[in-house]
Amino acid sequence: MRQEGLLFLCVANSARSQIAEGIGRHFHGDRFRVQSAGTRPCFVHPLAVEVLAEWGIDATSQASKSVHDIDPSTVDVVITLCAQEACPAFLGQRERLHWPLSDPAGPGTPETLLDGFRQTRDEIRRRLDAWVAGRPGPGENAPGGSGR
Repeated sequence: MRQEGLLFLCVANSARSQIAEGIGRHFHGDRFRVQSAGTRPCFVHPLAVEVLAEWGIDATSQASKSVHDIDPSTVDVVITLCAQEACPAFLGQRERLHWPLSDPAGPGTPETLLDGFRQTRDEIRRRLDAWVAGRPGPGENAPGGSGR
């Protein structure tokens, strides 16, 4: 059975969407094909890699990618993670969710930045787990249908 394609989007594909990609693959990779991208990709923030490693998730091979490099046929659901900045668009008929999260890479001390990345990681995990729990599994009908 085909895995659903899940794409996390933000502007730089450096922090929030990279964290979401790592969490999505680690905890739900058996069910979803997880990708991330941005409109202005740059680099994977070292603190994103660090807070994922605290949970045993190896994100060292993840790379910042452009939304234009994503094959639309691999995407069923798009989750945007932007808050103050303009979120990237992904064209086509896709299920869309918006989880506005502040960019944890803003100004601050090393301690406050690390705390912000941890809070972002924890919130993405909470939202993703809740969304997956309410979603029909492969081959199931929507809630209330004959498959549940």
